[in-house]
Amino acid sequence: MYLFEEEFKLHLFGLVIDYPAPAAMALLSGCSEIVLPILLVLGLGTRFAAFGLLAMTGIIQLTIPDGWANFHLPWAAMALALVVWGGGRFSLDCLAVRLGLVPGGRP
Repeated sequence: MYLFEEEFKLHLFGLVIDYPAPAAMALLSGCSEIVLPILLVLGLGTRFAAFGLLAMTGIIQLTIPDGWANFHLPWAAMALALVVWGGGRFSLDCLAVRLGLVPGGRP
């Protein structure tokens, strides 16, 4: 929680702003960093997990604005591709659609 209270700041429109609700932000980001990549590896809820990581990448960009070209752009591109095209035929999403467990077209 110390990082969100003291170290991390949002850089918006030339201003440096404290994170709102640092305890909630620490809990949310910590859980997201663990759960969302696991979902991506399994191919379960791929679009949801990729969108969550895309949102996290945007927030990280606002926190550390100098890392865009080296780190944030490749992460954002990969997450956006998964949001648009999904997990593919070897994902658990696709298996669930094929077995009729969930209605849908493209997993």
